[in-house]
Amino acid sequence: MSHEPRSSALGSATLVLATLTTLAGSLPADAQPAVEQFYKGKNIDLIIGYPPGGSNDVFARFVARHMGKYIPGNPNIVLRNMPGGGSLLAANHIYAVAPKDGTVLGIVSPTAPLDEKLGNKAVKYESTKFFWIGRVTTAANPLMVWHNQPFTSWKDALTTEITLSATGTGSTVSVYPTVLNNVLKTKFKLVMGYKGSGESMLAMERGEVAGHSTAWEALKTQHPDWITGKKVRILVQFALTRHHEMSDVPTAVEVAETAEQKAILTAVLNATAIGKPFFTTPGVPAERVEALRRAFDKMVKDKEFAAEFARAKVDLIPLSGEALQKLVEDLGNMPPDLLAKVKANYGG
Repeated sequence: MSHEPRSSALGSATLVLATLTTLAGSLPADAQPAVEQFYKGKNIDLIIGYPPGGSNDVFARFVARHMGKYIPGNPNIVLRNMPGGGSLLAANHIYAVAPKDGTVLGIVSPTAPLDEKLGNKAVKYESTKFFWIGRVTTAANPLMVWHNQPFTSWKDALTTEITLSATGTGSTVSVYPTVLNNVLKTKFKLVMGYKGSGESMLAMERGEVAGHSTAWEALKTQHPDWITGKKVRILVQFALTRHHEMSDVPTAVEVAETAEQKAILTAVLNATAIGKPFFTTPGVPAERVEALRRAFDKMVKDKEFAAEFARAKVDLIPLSGEALQKLVEDLGNMPPDLLAKVKANYGG
């Protein structure tokens, strides 16, 4: 299991403190019966902001299989894929349309809070009004090319156009390469419109494009043979620190040449610490939020849940709902001068 990446900006100290804090493990005695009565016999919709097959869908299925047994009343968790707008369609739905009673969970892009901060017109939600339930792992994103391509370094993109398959404009698969283009003047060309990373990776294999940028977990769960068989070549990874399984690949923060470039890339890539987050709607009664968070905490310690990750050969790197909530709130405290620079280079 890898170590938690350190956030070098936007409240790293508070994140570390929150992560180390020992959290309460149970509901107050007087709240337990009411919560159990509410959830008994009910379904919880788990809305996935992506098509089936990607890493977010896989992790949601793990959660759906295990979390319900730790929620008082043992509700069933039913999966609903709602792709669109790089998962912003799902985020907007959960914020404005979904029931506000604790019967809806969601997983969307880790850049969703930053999209709001930067004034993305597609955003119709307030990130801090969601109740964040917990994170299952971090979200390092390798930018890779197919093995028969002539490119061996990210620096090749400084002089040569490299085509990458991509999905929606709000997804990390398009946001991160775009930021690299804007900050470092690389020439990655996004070919948009693919339905999820699964389809995008197949486009790379078929030679429709040279490469793709996606979550490390998506690559490992869908095409582990591409890693062991060296079918892909990773040029750079979008993360704050090197993922232990990509220790020979530089991060985008590392390749930045100036303090300003590093600050911009660090701010954007704080989303990799938000990782694979689960949350619920605004307006949920406090005792149900508490029940969901404590159920999540118990689930990530469950041996059967951990075994799901082990079989998928993915690290389980959990973060509590309280710590995740703090991380999202810290994004809102970005200094105005840095925010202006991030906004000028984001392009999501």
